[in-house]
This record gives sequence, C-alpha cells and structure tokens, in this order.
Amino acid sequence: MGRFLYWMNVSLDLRIEQVPGDNGAGEWLRIDEELHREFNARARALAGMVQGRVVYETMEEYWPSAREDASLPDFMREYGEIWTSAPKVLVSRTRTSADHDTRIIGGDDAIAQLATLRAETTGTLGVGGATLATQLLRAGILDELLLFTHPAILGFGRPLFDDWDLPIDLDLIEQRSFKQGVVMHHYAIRETSPC
Repeated sequence: MGRFLYWMNVSLDLRIEQVPGDNGAGEWLRIDEELHREFNARARALAGMVQGRVVYETMEEYWPSAREDASLPDFMREYGEIWTSAPKVLVSRTRTSADHDTRIIGGDDAIAQLATLRAETTGTLGVGGATLATQLLRAGILDELLLFTHPAILGFGRPLFDDWDLPIDLDLIEQRSFKQGVVMHHYAIRETSPC
C-alpha cells in the first residue's frame, strides 16, 4: 500500500500563504539552490503526485516551460523535468483534461477514488494543496507531513489545513536544517479515526 505525504512550505505559525493567491511565491520564503536540490531529490523519489486544482494549475503554468529555459539555473530546469514527467493525479470538479502524464479524479467519490489509488500504489504519493490534504486527513488516509519551515511568522494568511481544529498526533521521522534558516520536519501521522 502506498502512502499519502502532504508536502508544503510553511511559516513558523503554519501559514502557507500570506495573501490569497501567492501560491507559494511569497517573499517570506527562502528557497535557494541547496533547498531546491532537496526538493528535486524528494520529488524524484515519489511514486506520483496528487494535486488539487489550484496547486496543479500553478505548477502547470510554470514548470513545463522551465525545463527548457536556458536562462534558469540547472536545478530549476531539473525540477521542471521532474514535475512534467512524473505521473500525476489532478483532483478537480471542473477540469476535464490535462497534459503531462496527468489523470483527473473528480466528483463526489474523489476521496474514495484516492483511497483506491493509495491501496494500489507502491511508494509515496506527494500531496499538494491544503483543501485536498484536509480532505485526506478527514478521511483518515493522510499518512505523512513533510514541512519545510521558513524563518518567518506571518500572523495571518492561509493555514496548513483548511477548516481543521482538532489535535493531530505526529511522530518525527527525520529533520534537517538548511543554510538559509529553513528546517525540514518529516512526520508520520498517528492513526486517527476518520471524522
């Protein structure tokens, strides 16, 4: 059976956006070459990616063309190639087509379809998107968190999970610090009953 891993850049107060629509491009983020190469290595090791529509469309807009953009550093072109060629699932009620090795799951049974995907997968499936991650958590099928905590307190903005106010018990699997002050924490979510 596979595992769902919610991967996100966060502030110290567990915010993922300072303003709506900054889509992970806020000035508070400290993503340098060292950190980006870590992202590349982890993304390359995934069995696939499962993304909500907003995250997917942000990635789709940039990374396919980035892989061939000679003005970008090699580590960014490399991530463009990783994202574009990785098997992906787009979870959306509105999209009916997508390129770049992407399957679409939508409708009222989307979480059940994702549970089946998880059961049929060997390896880790990276999850992108707070709404999607919250739905998986609520269903009891979100397995791990991979948080890259940036040294900033935003004080407001979108939280790590949407509409979630219950405790979550975690076990630390690994951690690592980066030169820019970012700290990676990889957690396993202890089994909880679905809400």
